[in-house]
Amino acid sequence: MNTPTPPAPTAPVRVGVLAPLTPPGWVDAGRHLLAGLQTAADEVNATGGVHTRPLQLVVRDTAADPDTAAAAVDELADLGVAALAGEYHSVVARTAAARAHARHLPFLCSSAVLDALTDEPSPWVARLAPAQSHGWRIYADHLLAQGHRRIAVAAQPSPYWQAGTRILADHLTPRGATLTTLDQDPHDPAAVCDALAHHRATALLVLAAHPEPAVPLVTAVRRDPRLTGVLIGAPAGQPELPSWAQRLGEDGAAVPFLRYRPPALDPHGTRVEAALRERLGQDPSFVAFEGHDTITVLAQALREHGTDPAALAAAWPHLDVEGTRGRIRFTRTLGTGVWQWAWAPVQVVDRDPGEPARLRVLHQG
Repeated sequence: MNTPTPPAPTAPVRVGVLAPLTPPGWVDAGRHLLAGLQTAADEVNATGGVHTRPLQLVVRDTAADPDTAAAAVDELADLGVAALAGEYHSVVARTAAARAHARHLPFLCSSAVLDALTDEPSPWVARLAPAQSHGWRIYADHLLAQGHRRIAVAAQPSPYWQAGTRILADHLTPRGATLTTLDQDPHDPAAVCDALAHHRATALLVLAAHPEPAVPLVTAVRRDPRLTGVLIGAPAGQPELPSWAQRLGEDGAAVPFLRYRPPALDPHGTRVEAALRERLGQDPSFVAFEGHDTITVLAQALREHGTDPAALAAAWPHLDVEGTRGRIRFTRTLGTGVWQWAWAPVQVVDRDPGEPARLRVLHQG
């Protein structure tokens, strides 16, 4: 029996990265996620790496496809990466998490929020983003505080959008609001507008991909004189990335969405924000901060517990890391199946109608 050759003292410690970098994935989100991951890796290497070994990111594009993600996890596991990081799309991350669990490979998920990231509790998987039910209940509270009681949803078929609709209904209905799921396809904006006018809803939640069909749907609602005054909301955060404002201009303003940042960044977060802005050439989204925090957590785990996958997985409940948005610690949280940071700070934000490039905080969770 051949004994594997141990890595040289200066051999890189490799971390596999999953991100949507080509369509139909949300490329903007993948770009910001990767910028955060890479910026943190550069900082780790500038401060000695992992016990003098450089940290190397091995990046694979998931393109928002679960099968592609599963194949990437297998490939990265076969390459001998110490851990997996990243992914933005929830359904893709769920598949990646299941495959990482099967391959006994630690996976720190950066951005996906679907509550049940694994079917059963997994010792291998941890997550930074708050569970969907946590953030979307805060969003529902904001709608209620603004006086909305007749709310409509235009949703694409997807486990993620279905879960979000269920969370909203379960939270809003006992508090005297109605949530109507429109039967019309979001790809047919005229039909959605007709249905919205018929139901006399005061708010429409767009649970659909960006840019298609979200952008033409928002434009159609803004242009329909019957719907003047109807609030458009996007709890999944589509307006966070600059391409929303670039495509929609003023039509994309005053659309509340969720983002995961504290009321103010501390000096560490402010320093990282400047580094991310320089790399991206634009203001970083919360997705970029999630990427940065992911590598920061993994680097500390690797330094303290080594590169053995089982040792890394066992480390989740023992980590206490200074992140860009607060101290990061992991616990078991009911309904998620994973080690969870409970919770990242949550805000409801929109783009200022007078200055769409500027974000306004409307509600702090």
